[in-house]
Amino acid sequence: MISAVAFYIFASIAIIAALMVISSKNPVHSVLFLIITFISAAGLFVLMGAEYLAMLLVVVYVGAVAVLFLFVVMMLDVDFVELKQGFLRYVPIAGTLAAIVVGELIMVVSVWVFPSDAELARAHPSPKAMEIVSDPSGPNNIEQLGLILYTDYIHYFQIAGVVLLIAMIGAIVLTFRTRKGVKKQDAVKQIGRKRSEGVEVVKVKTGQGL
Repeated sequence: MISAVAFYIFASIAIIAALMVISSKNPVHSVLFLIITFISAAGLFVLMGAEYLAMLLVVVYVGAVAVLFLFVVMMLDVDFVELKQGFLRYVPIAGTLAAIVVGELIMVVSVWVFPSDAELARAHPSPKAMEIVSDPSGPNNIEQLGLILYTDYIHYFQIAGVVLLIAMIGAIVLTFRTRKGVKKQDAVKQIGRKRSEGVEVVKVKTGQGL
């Protein structure tokens, strides 16, 4: 009973927040609603027993991707009024693409078939995972994924880390572009500054002000 109530709460919040992501006019608000959607989806994964995916959503997507995107939007100072100009010209193309995507989703759902346990076992690419699954007294869900991730798929895991690092560096570089009216700190110039450049000795005669 408690699980069913929690499912409806998380699912409702996720759907409402997802709709607000695409309907909000302010991009900062959209990112905040996106974070709420990720957290709600993480709660649904916990109810399904997929703790690793829930942790992945919170740590990677909420803690890194969404927050990084939020800071990039806030620091770039994008003129969204200028970006929205000529929006109506692309409505027919966007509507056509949306109709194609909806049609593909309908075709996928209409032929959806849940595989049996034997088919899942044959389709699994990792022999190590088969040994783990066949042992009921073995490690839990997160430990199983960790054993597979850091053995059979360690190179893919490292490549994903490099891609995220490049994305972070690119976002930082974008914030350092030259803009008029924005003052930047030059640490080298500050460290190399001499006393004569910052201090001016003024001799004032007695009885006279500056």
